[in-house]
Amino acid sequence: MVQQVTNGIKISVTSNFEGTNYQNFRLYFAFSYEVTIENQSNDTVQLLERQWTIFDSLNNTEFVEGSGVIGKKPILKPTQKYTYRSNCFLTSPIGAMKGFYNMVNFTTSSTFKVYIPTFQLMVSSIHN
Repeated sequence: MVQQVTNGIKISVTSNFEGTNYQNFRLYFAFSYEVTIENQSNDTVQLLERQWTIFDSLNNTEFVEGSGVIGKKPILKPTQKYTYRSNCFLTSPIGAMKGFYNMVNFTTSSTFKVYIPTFQLMVSSIHN
């Protein structure tokens, strides 16, 4: 698990290898990841947008951005946590992801970035 705190918002991430998949005559490596967002600040905040950078060991880089996470824009009061699972596909057995969330502080009405620490995506047999 990797963790990082930005402006009182703690991000924790774990990842798992889920198997391989062939699509259009190409092998893909499937990974899932679970993110927990914990509000350690004194203010209520809301996640508005996400932006991911996904790398693999073949030097492929993909950028993903959009509104909310898994179709939701969670609101977190102080001490509340929100956890979600998602997935990605790589063309190699090793990669990494990092990114940030754009959030709004309801007390100050200001928006701010919360950084998602870089986490590894690795086929289980490689690191066991």
